[in-house]
Amino acid sequence: MASRAKTLDRLLRVRSLQLNLVRAEEARAQHRRDSERTLKDRIAALAENVAPAPEPSGAIALRAAAHFRERLQQSAEAAEARLRAAERGLERAAEATREAKRDHSAIEKLIEREAAEQALKALRELEEPLPMRKIRHGPC
Repeated sequence: MASRAKTLDRLLRVRSLQLNLVRAEEARAQHRRDSERTLKDRIAALAENVAPAPEPSGAIALRAAAHFRERLQQSAEAAEARLRAAERGLERAAEATREAKRDHSAIEKLIEREAAEQALKALRELEEPLPMRKIRHGPC
């Protein structure tokens, strides 16, 4: 039974390491998604600032603004695609974290069950009467 306890402890350490790694990956995915969202918002703000002015300022200025607006639109579409990819990555990382947590919890429950079984076994051993030794005398 001691080897089983050692095995369970080793499994718990491994699952704890895996859980920590998966949680770190989830945090990185969250950061990536937040970064992509910030970039998307900045591109949208830039696109608003490049909008054509209401006063006529010349065809070249309007053409340049249209060109920059088109480039910003392309950047915004790319940022949106990256944001969707980052959100999918975050969902996968969150699912991996949930799976790792389930595995970790399962090992903890096995360790608790093993400890309870050991305690019950010890109680049963204490309940058993001590073996009585009969003293037999030979013919006196």
